[in-house]
Amino acid sequence: MKTHVISLTNAIILIGLSLWAYFTSQYPSITALIPTIVGVAILILNPGLRRENKIVSHIVVILTFLIILGLIKPLIGALDRGVDLVVLRVVIMQLSSVIAFAFFIKSFLVARRKG
Repeated sequence: MKTHVISLTNAIILIGLSLWAYFTSQYPSITALIPTIVGVAILILNPGLRRENKIVSHIVVILTFLIILGLIKPLIGALDRGVDLVVLRVVIMQLSSVIAFAFFIKSFLVARRKG
């Protein structure tokens, strides 16, 4: 599968699940929208990924890595509170980002071998 498709899927998951979390929360926090912001940025950069622009690819990899790290604390908090639906949403966002990150690393290694 192409990295731009994986990245697009990841962006949609980040946007959808974080908006769902924000709008269904009893006490919504603006920080719940951070994955939405990152997802929108990845979505905007997706055409550059499709054209295999190296700079855009690196920016998207950095954003993806940052969201993986940024979702650790919400996951720990959700586990502490024992809210299964919140845990599930955060795990799905993190898993999707880890998969996208792995595809990027694989594509970088393939490109390096070719060039």
